[in-house]
Amino acid sequence: MLTSLILSGILGVLLIPVQSQLISVCLEEDEDLRVDCRIEPKPNKISSYEFSWSSGTKEALINTNVSGSAAEAQFRDKSEVVELDPQGYRMTLKGFTNTLPHNTTYMCKISGQVESIKVEKEQLQPCSAVSLFLKSSWSWIVPLLIFLFHTHC
Repeated sequence: MLTSLILSGILGVLLIPVQSQLISVCLEEDEDLRVDCRIEPKPNKISSYEFSWSSGTKEALINTNVSGSAAEAQFRDKSEVVELDPQGYRMTLKGFTNTLPHNTTYMCKISGQVESIKVEKEQLQPCSAVSLFLKSSWSWIVPLLIFLFHTHC
């Protein structure tokens, strides 16, 4: 009983800092760049979004639904954004995989909240359930739960 209590406490402490990434970047099978932004929308506020990237000191707006803002001309017919369930947006950018900057910061802004991730071109992973699962902090919960189950039995 005491062992189970101690292990439950350890698991609880380990889970406190666990938070899945709110932004992820990957390459789809057809070499399109995909950026998922899972920022929780603010209640009673219309969701607005902006997707951009920066390399060095230059930031380029790729796609937005904010009135008064516009994507740069090179991206206008190359990107699309869809809403994700239960929250967030996915931006897909076509035709830029070969010309991506070496070290890029990808940013998304939803209703004023900004998330960013820095990715080197060579480290872009394919979009798959397995690779996204391994990038998530939540992937460590399963082995911990299995360990807890085996020690409790």
